[in-house]
Amino acid sequence: MKEILSFLRELEVNNNREWFEANRDKYKRVQEKWNAFCLELIAKIGEFDSDIAKLTLRDCTYRIYRDTRFSKDKTPYKTHFGVFLSPGGKKSMHAGYYFHVGTGNADVYPSAHMLASGNYCYENEVVKIVREDIYDCWNDFSKDVLGKADKSFRVDMDGALKKVPSDYPADAPCADWLRLKSFCLVSNVDDNFITSPDLAERVAQIFRTTKPFNDFINRAVDYVREEKN
Repeated sequence: MKEILSFLRELEVNNNREWFEANRDKYKRVQEKWNAFCLELIAKIGEFDSDIAKLTLRDCTYRIYRDTRFSKDKTPYKTHFGVFLSPGGKKSMHAGYYFHVGTGNADVYPSAHMLASGNYCYENEVVKIVREDIYDCWNDFSKDVLGKADKSFRVDMDGALKKVPSDYPADAPCADWLRLKSFCLVSNVDDNFITSPDLAERVAQIFRTTKPFNDFINRAVDYVREEKN
């Protein structure tokens, strides 16, 4: 990962087409390293989550080129690599395991290195069901789902409602969860973690602790799909 990290940091200060074209061979080398890592991660997570074992690189990796059409930031390239391992692939709308290597030059996305479980995009019907399930099963959810997750994870409150929906009591023990419109656990890691020689194994073992969380959410995703079919 050291070569990947070095490339991303160079790209961050040279984010233009001229530099990228001059360093395209370097990009191809780090892309090959990243793809090899992703294949290893698929295999290791697939050992405890059979849905992930079926994925290909196309199912879970992303292009480095940014879509600048609707952004004030016109820099052409992403300065991070990400892989999202989700049942059915990255476009399936299921909760999954996201691993992200940034430049490490800041503690916020997209610079920060991170692990995340869940997803940021759910249908309204899924959000409604997950809220109901969390409220109805809070004790079991907090013990058997959240309690199993690695202690480094925190709930991502980005985009949450300011108030608890009127369907629920404002002082419910799970009030913060009821305000969420997306459901995601996030953990930031440092350069030492990213450059460790057994990275895929370490990432997989941390993600293993969040499988109950993803399963809990995907139950709602699958239910909504079955109802629509």
